[in-house]
Amino acid sequence: MSIRVQKLFEAIFTLEDMREIYRGSIPTGLNKVEETAFDEKIAELKAIISDLEGDTGTARITKIADSIPIRSREEDFINIQPIQAAGRLNPEARKAIAAYGDGYSTCDACRKPFRLDKITKPGIAEFHADLAEFVHMDVARVVPGARRGFQAVTQSLVEKGDSVIVSALAHYTEFLAVEGAGGIVKEVPLNEKNLITPEATATKIEEVLEETGKTPALVMMDHVDYQNANVHDISGIAKIAHQYDIPILCNGAYTVGIMPVDGKALGVDFVVGSGHKSMASVAPSGLLAMTNEWAGKVLNTTAMIGDLTKRKFGIKEVQMLGCTLMGGRSSR
Repeated sequence: MSIRVQKLFEAIFTLEDMREIYRGSIPTGLNKVEETAFDEKIAELKAIISDLEGDTGTARITKIADSIPIRSREEDFINIQPIQAAGRLNPEARKAIAAYGDGYSTCDACRKPFRLDKITKPGIAEFHADLAEFVHMDVARVVPGARRGFQAVTQSLVEKGDSVIVSALAHYTEFLAVEGAGGIVKEVPLNEKNLITPEATATKIEEVLEETGKTPALVMMDHVDYQNANVHDISGIAKIAHQYDIPILCNGAYTVGIMPVDGKALGVDFVVGSGHKSMASVAPSGLLAMTNEWAGKVLNTTAMIGDLTKRKFGIKEVQMLGCTLMGGRSSR
């Protein structure tokens, strides 16, 4: 690690120590002991700034909490790791984490009707609307990673024994989402160019129909697969799915945030994205967007009532378990 990068981290850590003094104080101000500790930290910070200005000094801090190494990959190197590059936080995201990193921080602003996507200050409700518009869908939710988007859809649409059409290159989380809902994956084979075609998808649907006597409950298809990075014909596959009245989910974990993704133009019912892979966000975070046609089913609100207390929980969404990203990730 270069000495300047080292000193940048030391300055950030020192500022956090100074911040902690205020977090531990009472609102009327610092007492004498706290003022002394604060002054000592100011002196440390001045020494660090002097080292930064002179490009001098030695490493004072090499571990966080005595065991966690400082991660300076983004500062010291050109990070070409493909699933990390697009998840790299920009300065505003890092500032949001600094301000809202506490676990339930955004819940401070939660008022009736007590739901994350309804919070207006900070503008989380507006952010949800922006997300839907970003992928040209009607409704969007933030979720703990793309996999939880898959899970919300499969648990809503797939019943025990149902078939779900996936790519022969499908991510393992798609398999697990189907399995968790009690479904069975049916894989569409690749052509000689390692692509999933609409024709092959139609053939697989016909095979499932012949085998089970039922149409598949869902088509889940990768926009870009994680093994070959090929762009698949989602629009053509969506047309085939809809000819059989099957809803289709576009797995945009590697495309949403990287390239334009227009769910309406693609003709899909659901778009799933990955915040930490492709949208400069903290892991785990993701996006689930859908058309209005499916919002009532996948974003259904709780109807259950306690048998003893008769408690109800208003407009909490079942598949979202009420709320999803309650801290810095939702403030992003």
